[in-house]
Amino acid sequence: MFVEDLVKGFYDIISKNKILILVNYDVDAICAVKILQCILRFDNIVYVLVPVKTVTELKKAFEEQKVDVKYVVLINCGGTLDIIEILEPEENITFFVVDSHRPTDICNIYSSSQVRVLTPPEDEEKIPDFEDIFNENESSDDEDVDSVESDDEEESDIVNVNSVEEQQNKRRRLDQSTLIKRRERRRWEENRKKLLFDYTQFSYYGRSAAMLMFDLAWKLHRESVDLLWWGIVGVTEQYILGKTERMRYLKEVELIAGHIGRICDSTIINDDEDNMSQSSMSKPSNTSTQLRIESEKDLLLALYRHWTIECSLRYSMFTAVSLKLWTIKGEKRLKQILAEMGLPLAESRQMYHSMDLGLRKQFYGMMEKISNTHNLLQMTYPSFMLHQGFKTRYQCADYVYSMVATLETNSRENSPTQCFYNTMDSLSRSKKEFLDQGIEKAKWILSNMFRHVQAALDMRQVILAGPFYYLIVQEGTLHSQHYSNPHCLTMLASFALRAQVASSRKIKATRLPLIASATLDSDQDTCLIVGIPPITESMPKSFFGKAFEQVSNKTNIEISLDYFDSSIAKMQTKDRPKFFDALTALLS
Repeated sequence: MFVEDLVKGFYDIISKNKILILVNYDVDAICAVKILQCILRFDNIVYVLVPVKTVTELKKAFEEQKVDVKYVVLINCGGTLDIIEILEPEENITFFVVDSHRPTDICNIYSSSQVRVLTPPEDEEKIPDFEDIFNENESSDDEDVDSVESDDEEESDIVNVNSVEEQQNKRRRLDQSTLIKRRERRRWEENRKKLLFDYTQFSYYGRSAAMLMFDLAWKLHRESVDLLWWGIVGVTEQYILGKTERMRYLKEVELIAGHIGRICDSTIINDDEDNMSQSSMSKPSNTSTQLRIESEKDLLLALYRHWTIECSLRYSMFTAVSLKLWTIKGEKRLKQILAEMGLPLAESRQMYHSMDLGLRKQFYGMMEKISNTHNLLQMTYPSFMLHQGFKTRYQCADYVYSMVATLETNSRENSPTQCFYNTMDSLSRSKKEFLDQGIEKAKWILSNMFRHVQAALDMRQVILAGPFYYLIVQEGTLHSQHYSNPHCLTMLASFALRAQVASSRKIKATRLPLIASATLDSDQDTCLIVGIPPITESMPKSFFGKAFEQVSNKTNIEISLDYFDSSIAKMQTKDRPKFFDALTALLS
């Protein structure tokens, strides 16, 4: 069931008992749980936080932590699954689902009380009606038919005076009514099957979970600049990683702008009042030292304030694809752009903060001016900047890249769980070292990703298999182990698809999706599969989740759909060629 009031239908209920919070490994979920943490700590509410990456980990965490727990909050996990069927909880446990994955499981939506969905339904979801999916009269109809048949048999045994003709007429009427009911039931089942297929055919993303949690903080009057910033980072992650379309992002930007005007202005006013009351001398308040968020247009250049201009232009997916920087001609165009902007190579190869102040101030205007002449359309987008006194300014996209890099950097020193908590700590202003370390890791990941795409195109490793492209990251290639993480492999697949479309002269290429695969565990001989929808899709909806499921059902290939994003799958490496053949046959 959907919860209409976040305060009465959610917070007032969970605030009375111990809470179990299960969180997915993604930036939006981490921002959402960080906001919820602040709200819970304000009221001294006891909670247990467990990060989960797969459905298997979700089951394990629930079994281990369910003692003395009445309320479970699922953040960006579990929404697309039948929670009651998978977890088999006791009747007194209630689940609250905050999940941006779509479509939401139909059993969760129509659960009477045990599963409560906090994300409000949207028009484009097209949720089927209850009567079309659940037939409450089905069992009663069967009982009626059986009772009539048994009554008829008893009556025929007791009353032998009835003629054979009357019994035959009664039996004929009974057979006709039974036939009609069975025909109606068959028609209803066919319609139900079609509705469920249409509803679950595509997987996509809804509203950011972080912004939903900020809405809760706002309604509880607990909002602050930090909480709003975390919500902004969650929304930006969806846009930067291609999880949401531009129009949805622009709508969120409008809502956020209203919050900025209210929260930041009131913060400055309160600080002014405190300063005047603490000092008898009337000194003007230095508002530049306050923490504040500013809304401004920015460039689709990754981490350029913490990098060199040349590297940011070369390794950002938008400019690399638009200028085809993996080619010799593209490299010449890059130098031509720098020359047209009047930016010397020596300056463009310095760190941004070390550049000439005049060039830094003019850089945005210069890039905007040359964007039309060099096929850099939609180079700018509305964004947000975090200011804290005279310290380094951070753009919301900087946080996204840093957090993705920190989250996906599994090494011998840090376990996945430790990476999760380090990513969460990077949101705290007191632990900026995690943010800065993440930015350095992100720069390395982006540069390595560009080189991998360049090598894949040069060696023609992006292969056309009829209805889709596919790219296999071969084990043993340089830094291939980093693509065993879903986020990095998804970013690589998106980059490779756009680069392939830019390189191809065929119009058909724009309508084709791409599947990328990399080794997951060499000891167990397993690989990861990720599907990316075509670039022409206005709303990024993926049909691969349903396609993977159908291939698994029609073949004897064991495909594990254990991730919360259904377009990500796991299988044995030896089954991969057979899987591609079966998928080609299915989609042709």
